[in-house]
Amino acid sequence: MSIAKEVMSGAPPCVRSYGGEEVGLWSVGLACGGRLDVFVEAVRSPRSPDGTFPAELLSWITDRRTKGEPLAIGMAFDGSRHAVLAGEGPLFCPDGEVPSAIVSIMTERVTTGAVSPAITPDWFVQLLMPAPRLLIVGAVHIAQVLAAMATNAGYDVTIIDPRTSLATPERFPGVRLVDDWPDEALSAARPDRMTAIVTLTHDSKLDDPALTEALKGPAFYIGALGSRGTQASRLERLREAGVSEVSLQRIRGPVGLPIGAVDVEEIAISIMADIVAVRRGAPLAKSISWWSPGQVKA
Repeated sequence: MSIAKEVMSGAPPCVRSYGGEEVGLWSVGLACGGRLDVFVEAVRSPRSPDGTFPAELLSWITDRRTKGEPLAIGMAFDGSRHAVLAGEGPLFCPDGEVPSAIVSIMTERVTTGAVSPAITPDWFVQLLMPAPRLLIVGAVHIAQVLAAMATNAGYDVTIIDPRTSLATPERFPGVRLVDDWPDEALSAARPDRMTAIVTLTHDSKLDDPALTEALKGPAFYIGALGSRGTQASRLERLREAGVSEVSLQRIRGPVGLPIGAVDVEEIAISIMADIVAVRRGAPLAKSISWWSPGQVKA
């Protein structure tokens, strides 16, 4: 806090490093033994007229954040130059040309979603990603628990169900509700690579069109509730409807990790854990064929 006050009062931007030393009870450091580099720069404003971060750039970033776009922000350590890359562009540079090597790093960060900062001798590049989304088809009991879990985990949750008697604010407080047919709702939602989609209705009239639409986009997770028998029948219907084998392999079913889940809460836990594992590229997420015959329940 004291360093921030100094920079806001006119001191130049600076980098402070913490970690790598023995941490006392009241000292500043990382108990985990890691290292943290903090870049401190003041926004140019009436309160900080000597600030080096352009106020118009901050406004531009705020506007793009509200649109849910990934942003790569590049800042020269001396405060002389700044740049922001939103999605596929264009590059916004309010105060001068940016080295091509830095532009390449920013492009790579936006493309891959790598959240760790990139630090060069002269520049700091930080990626700001939008919150991941979870689109749940079916306002059922499992959805109530799963929506709450996902919200607490930082996901932007939407419940999709044309059955308005089930999709109510009372059953899903604080969650976005969409009462369109699932395929129409998913098309309008425009799932991206930060989106997970789960179908829970157990009704092929709702689940099948939703899955067909979901497979058209780059969602990182597509799961469907049901037993192995249900999954086999579902895949056959989708196959007959013209869905390719490559696309069918993206559907994780039975949805969730095989933790022996029985009740609603446990099933929701298994689904949320599977979503997290796939998003983080954890070893448990490498295989789609989870369930052995001994685990199958009718």
